[in-house]
Amino acid sequence: MKKLIAVCSILLVIAVAYSCKKSAVVSGSSVYLDLPTTPYPYYDSFAFFQPDSLNRKATLGRVLFYDTHLSLNNAVACASCHKQEYSFADNVSFSVGYEGRLTKRNAPAVMNVQGRQSFFWDGREINIRNLSVRPISNHVEMGITDPSTLPQKLAALPYYSNLFLSAYGDGQITVDRISDAIAIFMQAINTAPTRLDRYVDGDSTAMTAQEVAGKALFDSKYNCSSCHNGGVRPGMFNNFYGGGGGSSFLDIGLDNNYVDMGRGTITGIATENGTFNVPSLRNVALTAPYMHDGRYKTLSDVIDHYSHGIIKTPNLDPLLINNSGNALQMSIPDQDKQAIIAFLNTLTDYQITTAPRFSNPFKIN
Repeated sequence: MKKLIAVCSILLVIAVAYSCKKSAVVSGSSVYLDLPTTPYPYYDSFAFFQPDSLNRKATLGRVLFYDTHLSLNNAVACASCHKQEYSFADNVSFSVGYEGRLTKRNAPAVMNVQGRQSFFWDGREINIRNLSVRPISNHVEMGITDPSTLPQKLAALPYYSNLFLSAYGDGQITVDRISDAIAIFMQAINTAPTRLDRYVDGDSTAMTAQEVAGKALFDSKYNCSSCHNGGVRPGMFNNFYGGGGGSSFLDIGLDNNYVDMGRGTITGIATENGTFNVPSLRNVALTAPYMHDGRYKTLSDVIDHYSHGIIKTPNLDPLLINNSGNALQMSIPDQDKQAIIAFLNTLTDYQITTAPRFSNPFKIN
């Protein structure tokens, strides 16, 4: 009897997946939903409990992540501001949201989020399962200010009943399930080992002499890795040069008079005014423009800031203050600058930008 139930369950999952692949036409248009018969292996059976269930939930999360119906005017998806080709960041300073409104900050890259302690530039969210609801309900970003109306809206679409059935065992659509599925998909978006990782693993041919020199400059001479977590072999989620993991907020001397209070807006602590989350440097070559407001268009611009652009701000990080109490001027020569940029490029994983399992499942005939 148990074997019969197991076989029936497997057949149900296959039938649901097949139905999604062949029948899900969006609003009668030429756009259709193209999903594999067997879910992509987002989660590995050796590392995770119930990976098949997680893979089905990640599949649902992928559809939700790319579905513009999660916005009030059916024009904006999570992926509108977190684009796969830019390592799930945006290539503009401020993203275009609901009714053409611009976001107030640059969209951070959605990758390697597992284990982070907080999210957003100011760390205002600590629960990844609450993360997706914030932009959906934001009046600038996606416009559904009352998320409780979202399940009914999605239930009217032809493809979600089967997807929720496959993921959760029944077709009930709830806000909690929506946020859970998106979170599970986002947690699956992880960078693969890069040339830097191969070099750290002992492959001396993985990096050029210039790149190796750039790594030494980054780690030692200019001490960049003190904030960007250098010197530790990447673990499962590639946190080598991964930033502060959502626990470090620093003022790096961008503005003398704070235009944006950053972390201080959330905590109300004066010494945290002007501080922002230390970002990961994984795929940093793909995530321009840089800083919370996207003010720097290139990595060269960023290094110029540290070379001679740091301002003595009220909460400037102590590592950026010299012995005289003034803002540190690193005066980075051009040769060092080019070497550091070359090194930063070794942290790039290009597969994440084209991997089908992370791509838009909505196709056009």
